Amino acid sequence: MIQLQTILTPGRSLVNVPGGSKKRVLEQIANLVARELPDLDGQDVFESLIAREKLGSTGFGNGIAIPHCRLVGCNAPISALLRLDTAVDFDAIDGEPVDLLFVLLVPEAATDAHLELLRQIASMLDRCDVRTSLRQADNSEALYQVVVDAQNQLNQG
Repeated sequence: MIQLQTILTPGRSLVNVPGGSKKRVLEQIANLVARELPDLDGQDVFESLIAREKLGSTGFGNGIAIPHCRLVGCNAPISALLRLDTAVDFDAIDGEPVDLLFVLLVPEAATDAHLELLRQIASMLDRCDVRTSLRQADNSEALYQVVVDAQNQLNQG
């Protein structure tokens, strides 16, 4: 099982990201990923995320979205976590605006392991206590630590 903390870094865990619109948020994710991983092209990341959203919103309720896509040139799963300063409309299934985004980028030849990662992220964010902790984290390190702690509890459970 892939541990979430191996694909996420404190540098890709951001608090108080300016929201604005769904498109703007996806743009920020793409820029963040491209800045942290110079091998990846920000425009490719952005277009892949947008294309995936067109198939159906990745906003799945409780103010959470898990934007994800397959990406050419991506060799291993990459994750980012953003908490917005203002929730944005993400066409989520419950109609609630989104303020927490857990991003998952996987290689083009995605496998069952990648689907498993998505399920792991979704079930972690399904927990009210985890969402509350993510919303209370006041810096990148704290935001990242919430994921590590949630993962550790899961492993012990």
